[in-house]
Amino acid sequence: MVSISSKQATARSATATTTLSFSQPATLAALTAATLKKGDAIAVARVAGIAAAKKTADLIPLAHPGLAITGVEVDIEPFFEPGGNDDATVQCEGKTGVEMEALTAAMVAGLTMYDMLKGVDRGMSLEGGRVVAKSGGRSGAWRWDADKAAVERG
Repeated sequence: MVSISSKQATARSATATTTLSFSQPATLAALTAATLKKGDAIAVARVAGIAAAKKTADLIPLAHPGLAITGVEVDIEPFFEPGGNDDATVQCEGKTGVEMEALTAAMVAGLTMYDMLKGVDRGMSLEGGRVVAKSGGRSGAWRWDADKAAVERG
């Protein structure tokens, strides 16, 4: 694990996203009609993403433990094509960034959606785990620009 002992604590945030692609229209219909046997997939996935952000250091061996996470927001936007986006934003006051926590939250939210929907759609796929924005720390603000397929520093 990289030493962060000489760094100053600053406000930091990171946002990550994943896409769950559905293979049939019935998946979105079941999701929006709330007819899933396991319950409200979006609510469960949000809670799973929040819990995952808090457990990141337990899952990723070299992630820094004990981050003072001050906020986690998981937004799930369902739509048929390509399926739905799971976005997670994590905030902290600390000496290291929260990119891994944001990625973990977004991916676990997507995995939870898959689990909740697999009885309706076995052909789904979870794609595109990516950090799309970060702020704080020595490197400052950063944002993924998909149109330019590059990055912009703020």
